[in-house]
Amino acid sequence: MAEHLLIVEDDELVQALLAAYLKAEGFKVSYAGTGKEMLAILNTEAIDLILLDLGLPDEDGLTLTRQVRARSSLPIVVITARKGREDRLAALELGADDYLTKPFDPEELVLRVQNLLGRSRGDGAGEVAARNNSAIEFDGWKIDLGGRTITHPSGSDIMLTNAEFNLFAALAKAPNRVLSRDFLLDAVSRDDEASSDRLIDVLISRVRKKIEAEPKKPKLIVTVPGCGYKFISAP
Repeated sequence: MAEHLLIVEDDELVQALLAAYLKAEGFKVSYAGTGKEMLAILNTEAIDLILLDLGLPDEDGLTLTRQVRARSSLPIVVITARKGREDRLAALELGADDYLTKPFDPEELVLRVQNLLGRSRGDGAGEVAARNNSAIEFDGWKIDLGGRTITHPSGSDIMLTNAEFNLFAALAKAPNRVLSRDFLLDAVSRDDEASSDRLIDVLISRVRKKIEAEPKKPKLIVTVPGCGYKFISAP
């Protein structure tokens, strides 16, 4: 069955061009020109990935990113004319999985979409996906590498985006070992343009907020000044 993409874009020409290209690549495509339409489709359709423009007429795309991420780990690719570093970091911090500025190469977009969908299915995340039946357990926590889920000691699941999960899995698979930011950038599979120390810091902050009892005094993911980060696991 073709994977279902939702294009959220108010420019009808851009919307049509994107749809034509993605359909030619075998995807099923739905459209929304406003945030309200996007939310209505998400409530009624099974969507596999969102392509989200930031400059919509009724709602800022950053707000929509936050709303979607609050209720699901659905992959989000931001596509926008905004080129500022602040917008890129804000989108990633709010939970977007990737960020492309217009104009962009449609072939590059397709590759990014395919990579994200592959990681979402669990078949494109490198070592994590290769260990489909593996799990990591520590202090009552459980990381299911195949199912790409993290379970709190209380039994509740912790919702992580694809990038957050890839980052946390990389740390958890190397307990008590310092991992550099460059290594972690490779783990989350970002492109050269998006890759930066700041991106890893943003992702670390997001993961800490979800798993640490006191995010400002982390005990699981600690910073090693000048080197990177380390996942602390009891011996």
